[in-house]
This record gives sequence, C-alpha cells and structure tokens, in this order.
Amino acid sequence: MGDTRWSSIVNYLSWLFDPANWTGVSGVPAQILAHMAYSLLSLAIAMAIALPLGIYIGVTGRGTMVIAGIANTLRALPSLGVLILAVMLVSLIFTNDLAYEIPAVLVLVMLGIPPILTNTYAGIQATDPLAVDAARGMGYTPEQILWHVQVPCALPLVLSGIRSALLQIISTATIAAVVSLGGLGRFIIDGGATSNYPEMIGGAIVVAAVALVVELLLVGLTVLVVSPGLRRASQRARRRPVEPTTATIAIDLTP
Repeated sequence: MGDTRWSSIVNYLSWLFDPANWTGVSGVPAQILAHMAYSLLSLAIAMAIALPLGIYIGVTGRGTMVIAGIANTLRALPSLGVLILAVMLVSLIFTNDLAYEIPAVLVLVMLGIPPILTNTYAGIQATDPLAVDAARGMGYTPEQILWHVQVPCALPLVLSGIRSALLQIISTATIAAVVSLGGLGRFIIDGGATSNYPEMIGGAIVVAAVALVVELLLVGLTVLVVSPGLRRASQRARRRPVEPTTATIAIDLTP
C-alpha cells in the first residue's frame, strides 16, 4: 500500500521535474514571465485608480459608504463569468489578441482595486488626530499634513492592501488561459483538457510557489520601507476589535 502511494506521488510530480517542461516558449520560465506580466500590469492599473481615490476619501471622508459598497460588489463578481462576457463584448471592437488581453486585464484590475482602496482610506483615517492637529499647529499646509503625516502613517496598511491585491491577482490570473492567453494557467487548462493530471498538479504547484515568493518579497519590502514603530502600531490597530478610524498611530513631526 505504501509503495503504491509513493509511486502515485512520484508519477504526479513527474511533469514538474521533467527538464523538457522548463525550456522553450511554452516552458515554465516563459509562462511565469507571461503570468507576472499580466499580474504586474493589472496591479499598476489598480494602484493608479485606487490609491488617489483612497487618499481622497480618507482625507475628505466623502463617499466612504458608496465606495465600500462598490468594493464589496467587485469582490463578489464571478471572475470567470465577467471574463467571458468581457471577451464577447470587446471582440466586437477588436479582432486581434487585444480581444482577449483587455478583458483578462480588466478582470484582474477589478480584483486588485478593493483591497488597495479600502486599506488606503482606512490608513489615512487611522492617523492619530492629535498628530494632525500638532502638524497644523506647526504651520503645515493640508498638502504637507497629507504627505508628511497621514500618508506615512497609512503606509503599513497601504502596503498590506497592495500585497493582498497582488496575491489575488496572481492566483486568479490563471483564468487567462481559458481565453487562450499565456501564463501558468496554460498548464492547468491544457492538462485538464488532455487528462494530464501531472501537468495540472505541476502547474498548480508553480502558481503557489510564485505567490509564496512574491509574498516573501513584499513582506521584505515592507520591512525595509516602513519604520518599526509604524509596523507595530499598525499591527496593534489590526488586532483591536474596533473600526480603523479609531486606531492611534504616532509620528515624529520634527521637520
């Protein structure tokens, strides 16, 4: 019984350790690059939309409920269904690869916006009001208060939102293979179409490994760019069973 199970495990992992699958334009390295290209492009677009909007909401307090509702709606949308519908609509305009690439990126952007948006405005609103008042008393303009007090205090939560968004995007980008695009989803979709289970398992393992490496890199980046005091304050704020707006974060206002 033990030998049979071991043989099954070896068989399922055989595709992953076959050197032939790690070379050429359809090999694992090339598909990782294609996968990350879609993911990073989608993350960049999501950040360009969500960061300014999150900062605006955090500073003004306007539209919080509306944006929260929209963010929750985007989270609830079925990614595969939206992808197929978007391909059908975009293909009426484009007849080349853009008919598939634009919908795939659109779906991934929709996934990336909610965590970045909510974490950004929550981080801005979580800034200690006393720190803001102190900066105002020292003659800081609203713009200086934003960039020298509120944004630095919000940075741990913002980076956490970006990390969450990128991991969701990387995990979901496998659906791009459904509409014949590249990426690590190619191995899962093609393996399923041919009942090649070792290929499916190998592709899933590679996706998980890429996501883990990205997670570790982003955690390291957070450690480098965020001061220890702000990281500890952010962790304490997340552990408290209260709304983000009541969290207290201190900052040195010395010019």
